[in-house]
Amino acid sequence: MNTRRCEHCREHLGARHAHNARFCSGRCRTAACRKRRSIPAELTQRPRWIRRSVHKVPLTVDRRPASSTGPATWSRYRDAVKSTAGTGLGFVLDGDGVVCLDLDHCLDDQGEALPWAQRILDAAGPTWIERSVSGGGLHVWGMGVLARGRRITVDGGGSVELYGDGRYIAITGCTFGGSPQRLGDLQQVIDALL
Repeated sequence: MNTRRCEHCREHLGARHAHNARFCSGRCRTAACRKRRSIPAELTQRPRWIRRSVHKVPLTVDRRPASSTGPATWSRYRDAVKSTAGTGLGFVLDGDGVVCLDLDHCLDDQGEALPWAQRILDAAGPTWIERSVSGGGLHVWGMGVLARGRRITVDGGGSVELYGDGRYIAITGCTFGGSPQRLGDLQQVIDALL
């Protein structure tokens, strides 16, 4: 008999669910993420928020096209959260020291970090980490200096994108593990990756 339960509602996951399913429905997955949602003040206090479409097209809070290089299209966090434009939030990186390491396809079927990703998470230390929109990747947020965005392949076959300026990152607010709600210093990790 299957004894696995939905992580949100605790209902039994029937045979129709894949062996690696964590939730019984999309509604439970969304509710569980919202329950854990918390974004560090270092991000929410900056007026660099946009909305995004399901295809990650940047939008203003009033549904016009937004730009990761056009400050006039950005808003405050509270305005972006209240808006119903698109399907979610995005945060614009503008070179002020806030950086994001985007670890693609780095979680296994149980939601644990793959070894190559775990090495990066360990090196990053205490900093905010969130699940990506896909649910299979992670965004490691912190402070650092990054001359330009880069995509690199790391030992173990993983792919990491490093961004600090001229980009927006789709935000889920779904904190990964027990990461703190603050931005740590990622400069040593950035230097090691580059």
